[in-house]
Amino acid sequence: MTTRDISEQVKELYGVDVSAETVSNITNRILPLVAEWQSRPLEKTYSFVFMDAIHYKVREDKQVVIKLHMLLSELI
Repeated sequence: MTTRDISEQVKELYGVDVSAETVSNITNRILPLVAEWQSRPLEKTYSFVFMDAIHYKVREDKQVVIKLHMLLSELI
């Protein structure tokens, strides 16, 4: 995306006018932080949580309500 594209996107999503020049200045300030984060040493392992769900429409007290069945699993 160009700085002008980002400026237009911010205006469309949040109703805030941000010039392409401001977007460029912000980008230039955070690029060193991004480069530092990208070059950080990685851990040998990472844990993460897998989540999945299914929604059911069921009748309860003469009304149709949505029930949720969720699965959570932690992997290391």
